[in-house]
Amino acid sequence: MAAAKPTPTDSLSFCLAQLTAAAGEGLGGVKDTATNETPLARALLALRTRHVKAAGGIERFRARGGLLPLLALLRRASAADPAPSLAGPGSAPSSVEFAASDGPAPLSGPAPSASSSTPSPPVRLRKTLDLALSILANCCTERACRDEVRRLGGILPLVTILQCVKTDSIQNRTARALGNLAMEPKSCEDIHSAGAVPLLIESLTACQDSHCLQSVVRALRNLADSPQHRLALAQQGAVRPLAELLAAAPDPALTLALVRALLELSRGCSRACAEQLSLGGGLGPLVSLASHPKKAVREAAILILANLCAQGLVRPALGNAGGVEVLLGELQRRRGSSGAGPASQQPLVRAVCLLCREAINRARLRDAGGLELLMGLLQDPRASAWHPRVVAALVGFLYDTGALGRLQALGLVPLLAGQLCGEAGDEEEEGKEAASWDFPEEQTPERVEAGSFRSLRSWLISEGYAAGPGDISPDRSPERCPRPPPPEPAQPATPARGSALVRTPRGRCPSATEEPWGREGPALLLLSRFSQAPDPSAALVTGPALCGLLAYVTGAPGPPSPRALRILARLTCNPACLEAFVRSYGAALLRAWLVLGVAPDDWPTLRARPLSLHSQHRELGEMLLQNLTVQAESPFGVGALTHLLLSGSPEDRVACALTLPFICRKPSLWRRLLLDQGGLRLLLSALTRPAPHPLFLFFAADSLSCLQGLVSPTVIPALPPAIPLDLDLPSPCLYEPLLGPAPIPAPDLHFLLDSGLRLPAQRAASAAASPFFRALLSGGFAEAQMDLVPLRGLSPSAAWPILHHLHGCRGCGAALGPIPPPGQPLLGSEAEEALEAAGRFLLPGLEEELEEAVGRIHLGPQGGPESVGEVFRLGRPRLAAHCARWTLGPGQCPRKRALGLVGLVEAAGEEAGPLTEALLAVVTGVEVGSKGPSLDC
Repeated sequence: MAAAKPTPTDSLSFCLAQLTAAAGEGLGGVKDTATNETPLARALLALRTRHVKAAGGIERFRARGGLLPLLALLRRASAADPAPSLAGPGSAPSSVEFAASDGPAPLSGPAPSASSSTPSPPVRLRKTLDLALSILANCCTERACRDEVRRLGGILPLVTILQCVKTDSIQNRTARALGNLAMEPKSCEDIHSAGAVPLLIESLTACQDSHCLQSVVRALRNLADSPQHRLALAQQGAVRPLAELLAAAPDPALTLALVRALLELSRGCSRACAEQLSLGGGLGPLVSLASHPKKAVREAAILILANLCAQGLVRPALGNAGGVEVLLGELQRRRGSSGAGPASQQPLVRAVCLLCREAINRARLRDAGGLELLMGLLQDPRASAWHPRVVAALVGFLYDTGALGRLQALGLVPLLAGQLCGEAGDEEEEGKEAASWDFPEEQTPERVEAGSFRSLRSWLISEGYAAGPGDISPDRSPERCPRPPPPEPAQPATPARGSALVRTPRGRCPSATEEPWGREGPALLLLSRFSQAPDPSAALVTGPALCGLLAYVTGAPGPPSPRALRILARLTCNPACLEAFVRSYGAALLRAWLVLGVAPDDWPTLRARPLSLHSQHRELGEMLLQNLTVQAESPFGVGALTHLLLSGSPEDRVACALTLPFICRKPSLWRRLLLDQGGLRLLLSALTRPAPHPLFLFFAADSLSCLQGLVSPTVIPALPPAIPLDLDLPSPCLYEPLLGPAPIPAPDLHFLLDSGLRLPAQRAASAAASPFFRALLSGGFAEAQMDLVPLRGLSPSAAWPILHHLHGCRGCGAALGPIPPPGQPLLGSEAEEALEAAGRFLLPGLEEELEEAVGRIHLGPQGGPESVGEVFRLGRPRLAAHCARWTLGPGQCPRKRALGLVGLVEAAGEEAGPLTEALLAVVTGVEVGSKGPSLDC
């Protein structure tokens, strides 16, 4: 087959020459009689179908300077006044290219034929424009060409053509070229400035061709490249015709173009955008498209609905159209999908939270499982950045009793308490338009502070939760029912089942208009609502909830919200909460955290706290404990505590025994429950069991100390003397004269140790000091006739206090010799050997003196909590009593007291009997010795 004959248009140079000539001389030209076309038409067609489409053809066309004459040609065409016959849609056949695509598109079919064999000049002009615009649009798919077109001023001619030539094919290619140019921010700015937006909007309503509409829609989408441009497009009315086209159920390609454009225009959704989309009837179609089989359409529709939620005015209509169920279902699906990350969930979380601001949408959300979803978000540590937003959304259910009950059952309260001191999430700021639309006549004033929580405050104002920016109070319901306001007084009313003492902490309680509203405000508002229930104990009087409240009160960077203090006061004044405070060790926690300044995180390592704050916290703690005391000593409280101690579970009985010294001041009550009915022994026996609370031993040490003060308020248990031993006035030593070179009297006996050391002694004095030595030295044993008597199993250091004691020394200091310094173990030491020998040789006085020396050294000023267990391990009852007195001493530091009890429990092991008896004797005042020192931290 013969090769095709080459034509002049195969040469790029020939085509560029024809283009340059036409740009300089005009759009006409002499027709070739063989082809019935002008050279310009043939050149443009060749450029369009061959040269520009070839690999690297666009770059070659630009490098050879083709854009300059092409734009000049378009300027000439835009300057020409087209004939009226060119105006109006449908004068040219529809193009077959996909105008919404970013790539080159083929020219649409042949040019329409004229009514005669010779086309009229307007038809020739139209064909020239078609070809030139198609070439330009294809060239503008590359960035270098877009930059050069902008530099050469090619935007204004395109806008002029868009304005003057209303043929669908011309509009299609012009919009496509503008859409490609709008991909560059600077060009996008120039297109807006040139006034192209109103012309494109006009084309949306005038054009009937789907491909032309796709090109226009794409151009508008690309022009929405910034918040300012999106707002300008919405204000010029670009959204409503898009929504109307979507509502007309267009073909699939146009549907995709429309949802992509609406998605871009709805980013940071403005009021104008939301209004136009709603007025254009787009909400229903968008909800329907959320189940579209094509993923791109489906996801775009869902995100548009999520963006619309930023405008309160459209949220009720969105809910009526089924948007709540759509957004909730999609968020549930994405949370259940392993491939869906937080970024894909974020807009949906924000939308669902915003939907909680209208009552009608809250009802739909609650019925569709939204409460469970929101709780799942709060329980998910990966969603921690959204937790503040979710808590703020739940404020909308403040007066929905059913929803609150469901949220409480799902575990909301401890999560709220944990939010009080959490980190603020990284959220987008919301404007006044996001406020609830339940009461549109009371929208937020113009001056709105930025920030999601501050905009929440504006929403609370608009919903009737507050009367002004500073009055954030739950006294008014969203539905404005004529119900009495919930009790939120600074001094709660006296409960019916027992009088309650409530005192506000020192200082004036701020009024409602002065009450601070920080990031913890929503959580506190919900917690306050829960605390107003008749019996809030199951939710709020628990370890996690109390820890969260106390951590906020003591750790807030500024003054804590008075609402938190009122919550605690309300709980301690409620008789229904008394048993819960006992079971959860809440009363002990209040005393430890507020009065003693020891939080769970401070144990066992103490954290320094400012003294001024500690003083305020102490006053608050004493007030709350006094409230509990009033409840405990009421007839209802006495019955509840008696039932817990006598009939409760083993855990409840121990908790009751531990708590009683903190909240009972009536001697008849605590004596009957703790002493007569065995509460104290129950608590002591629980010390060596697995701890039911992380601070159990701290609580127990504090409780035993308090009880000791109740039993013996004026008598201070004896501690070992704390005067430094080197300052004591020692008694005269009676054994020392036997050790000199000229002993007086001369020794008549020597004791031989295993080490070979010989120690002089007087037989008569030794025999008189102990029944053991009397039988050994004066009886029928062989040692009675020996001058050198062996003492087996005794080291020199341990033998030294024995020899002194045998010769009448009392308090001469010899007993200190075998005692190791604090910090060194006593088990296996010479002190233990000396104590064992004193018992073996029947020297009770020496045993007592050695035990006193051990106590003075290891339980004195130089000793510490770690020494208590070491001393107790010696297994001697008197030393065990010393350890108990040291631990429960009234002047002892609470932390050292608790550490001492920990040491005692560890030393006691499974043999709890000696420890129990020692502590029982000290607490009940069975053994009372001399006055000991006041030990401090």
